[in-house]
Amino acid sequence: MSKRNKKNEAFFRSALMNTWDFTQYEDMLTEIALSRFEWKGLPDTCDERYLERALFYNGKAIYMNDDVLGDLTLKVALNGNFDVYGVPRDRTAYGQNEYRKHCSPEDSVVIWNNYNRKPTFPMIRNYAMRLYDLDRTIDVNTRAQKTPVLVQCNQNDRLTLENLYADFDGNKPVIFGKKGFDLSDAFQVIRTDAPFVSPQIFEMKRDMFNECLTMLGIANLNMEKKERMVSAEVTKSAGGTVAQRYAYLVMRQKACEQINKMFGTNISVDFRGWDVDDKVDREDAELGDFEMSGGGDNE
Repeated sequence: MSKRNKKNEAFFRSALMNTWDFTQYEDMLTEIALSRFEWKGLPDTCDERYLERALFYNGKAIYMNDDVLGDLTLKVALNGNFDVYGVPRDRTAYGQNEYRKHCSPEDSVVIWNNYNRKPTFPMIRNYAMRLYDLDRTIDVNTRAQKTPVLVQCNQNDRLTLENLYADFDGNKPVIFGKKGFDLSDAFQVIRTDAPFVSPQIFEMKRDMFNECLTMLGIANLNMEKKERMVSAEVTKSAGGTVAQRYAYLVMRQKACEQINKMFGTNISVDFRGWDVDDKVDREDAELGDFEMSGGGDNE
């Protein structure tokens, strides 16, 4: 394989790993974000997944009725003619099959993703990018522990040394060299001694992931190490998580009130999953203390 081909192969391998890693985090965080809320009482003609995807990617959706299809929760294009509160009166509901219907405040309700009326997707992509970058940094740092050297050699022996390194990089138990090859004079080895910082980077990645969960309103153990916390303190520490949760939940609940009033339905929505307020508000004797302890020299 030529020198250029080897460089191209290494570049494309690295680019492929970058893409896989980023896509993995983006998909995982997207799944978490889409499944946070549980809608109850939606008509069979309404798709909860499609509704949440519209809110996630577009920041808004619409609830309306079609004479043939029944009640629908679709994407919406807001066309203007705002009222005094900035809610567009001219709106068009649309689906994936080129379905279109013009609506108004008298026959539809706009569902907003949050108070700021913005989508969640940009935030998820930002965290996915940062998490994948930390992940790949861990890979590079770990690999540097395997080959913490720079090799100087003459051009005639370069191919031989590259083949030897390929055997070493492939974890071969025995490496053979040609007879008469003088290793003492053929090359010089300069140790780079790359510091092993992967554990610290992994901790940063874990904190970053927990920070993303907090931004989504999902309970997590995003606390300082070695901090002894009883249940009441854990509840207080979750204030940021609960605040972020309400930013999304309240707008959905408000939409439910408007929908129920307009269409005579009984729709409700709540946060799905582990609830900090409910789980930690118990007697300390039953729950015990929450203790986060570090390791190593910090003990």
